[in-house]
Amino acid sequence: MVRKILCVAEKPSIAKAVAHHLSNNVQTRQTGAKYNVNYEFDFQFSPPWGLCKVVMTSVAGHLISTDFSGRFATWDGCTPNELFDAPISNYVDKDKKAIADNIEKQARYCQSLFIWTDCDREGEHIGTEIRSVALKGRSGIEVKRAKFSNIERNHVIHAAKNPIVLDEQQAQAVAARIELDLRIGYCFTRVLTKHLQQIVVQGEERRLISYGSCQFPTLGFVVDRYNRVRNFRPEPFWKLQLSHKRDEIKVEFRWKRNHLFDRMITTILFERCLAARVATVTSIVQKPTSKWRPLPLTTVELQKMGSRFLHMDSQRVMQLAESLYQKGLISYPRTETDMFSRDMDLHAILNQQTSDSQWGDYAQHLIDGAFNWPRNGRNNDQAHPPIHPVNHPTDHLDHDAKRVYEFVTRRFLACCSSDAKGSSTTVTLSYGPEIFTAHGLEVLERNYLDIYPYENWTSTQQLPVFVRDERFIPDEAKMTEGRTTRPGLLTEPELIALMDANGIGTDATMAEHIAKIKERNYVSILHQGTGNATNGEAARGGRGGRGGRGGRGGRGGFNAGRSASGGNGNATFIPTTLGFALVEGYENLQFGTSLTKPFLRKEMELQLKAICDGTRTKNDIIQNNIDLFRDVYVRTVQHMAVLKTAVRKYVLESQQLG
Repeated sequence: MVRKILCVAEKPSIAKAVAHHLSNNVQTRQTGAKYNVNYEFDFQFSPPWGLCKVVMTSVAGHLISTDFSGRFATWDGCTPNELFDAPISNYVDKDKKAIADNIEKQARYCQSLFIWTDCDREGEHIGTEIRSVALKGRSGIEVKRAKFSNIERNHVIHAAKNPIVLDEQQAQAVAARIELDLRIGYCFTRVLTKHLQQIVVQGEERRLISYGSCQFPTLGFVVDRYNRVRNFRPEPFWKLQLSHKRDEIKVEFRWKRNHLFDRMITTILFERCLAARVATVTSIVQKPTSKWRPLPLTTVELQKMGSRFLHMDSQRVMQLAESLYQKGLISYPRTETDMFSRDMDLHAILNQQTSDSQWGDYAQHLIDGAFNWPRNGRNNDQAHPPIHPVNHPTDHLDHDAKRVYEFVTRRFLACCSSDAKGSSTTVTLSYGPEIFTAHGLEVLERNYLDIYPYENWTSTQQLPVFVRDERFIPDEAKMTEGRTTRPGLLTEPELIALMDANGIGTDATMAEHIAKIKERNYVSILHQGTGNATNGEAARGGRGGRGGRGGRGGRGGFNAGRSASGGNGNATFIPTTLGFALVEGYENLQFGTSLTKPFLRKEMELQLKAICDGTRTKNDIIQNNIDLFRDVYVRTVQHMAVLKTAVRKYVLESQQLG
């Protein structure tokens, strides 16, 4: 009897691609689900399966939902703190029922279930959801999963012939995170909404004031930077400048101290320099230098670079990367790995790019002998390689998708190139008691910079010839005054970097958390040069300079006389009055464990990783975090008047100024 295998992918597009890679004779059958079809074909698996009949279908992300039931599902059915211990139920949503029914039905006639979900934590958990539904159809069905990181044909065939088991520990970590986010999020959302909604909006329908353990720290980063900007006070400083012209080249020497904040001391040092009159060359150092090629591409880096150079928000970048992955054009776009395994055939990847009109010649140049193995970073998630191109597109890509594909490809080509080479010269001289230096750079070989326009490295004016121990009278010596400049508002690349460094979310979810605080109207986007805030009303100026609304800049606000600056020259984040009030309200509570700081969520993420490593259990982690957040909840309710005061102060003030 021929064995029958049920294969289930995470998305319809993956199911279609895998089916047509495994067989040239695929029959398509409609199911009760609109977008999820069954693909039927034969395939020769490795022993012990051998030649099998295959039904390939798909889900659409998570198949099973988790929620409260009964009286706990309604706002008035219980007090918020009861949700910490309330029973929860797992169920299939109505819009997923046809998908689940199809899997259960097909499982009845199959001996094995072969799961093709993404190879990450979330994919492992979705795999367990698929398994639970399939077991209803056939209680003893064998369960395996495919390990793959892209849907290139040879890679898919290799995955099909080498099934592995589901990672139960990773699935348990996701289950713990889902339950904690549900209990903690619902509990704090209900209590905040119940007590603050009448202050935030008057005469309108109930407004949700949501809490999330990643959402609030992300908002906290925006407010922290905003406070630095609005509280900034420029300080004067003084510096010494020295210049000398030789061989028609004017050389500017930089003071080793850079600048001092004490005018009197700077003046004394300047007078001593003038008294010495003569400067002496103490050293001349000429040495080769390099600008390192970039590391292999990770998800966090893709989001940061996409925002900075492609001027797209991180969520849009990830959506486009996901679509490119589903089309088989790039590898799996959610990875922490920044090193290529030595068993990967990178020349085969380069060969795919030689036909491109923009970078084909460069790819051929690498193949012909200029190839260098990419640098190794420090991270390897043991699941996926760095993001890289898999195939060259044969069909038309829309404008934004093409730009993301181009970035991924150019990054890969740059990784396989040589570092840029140059020669640097540093002349150091003493002038009285002070030390001054001048630097010169000559770029000799651009190498990776020829294919990677997102970075720059240019030669400076060459230094004239100086001789060690020579003495000369500088043409000009002067003391100048400057002022410190305020920091810029937070850009998206900076926010992603802060989230990454503080363990807020995963590489795959950071973009979602940023989108959520925009959706909840906790932050606005301030477009540089226009001063216009979008997606909500920015925190106003008010007494003491709370910042500006849009381009007007409240009294004494940060925007007065100055455009907000941002790393990508495009947009920055500014808290709305509500977002600012929530953060300041919690800061005024002066808890040792603030909900707006990253420490609670960072610790939770470390504990979830411990589940993956097998050193902690799901129940242990859930109980520890519930106890911690229950304590914060009790103190929040006890001091709710402080939160109300903060919200009333800013929101009502904003309404009056409006």
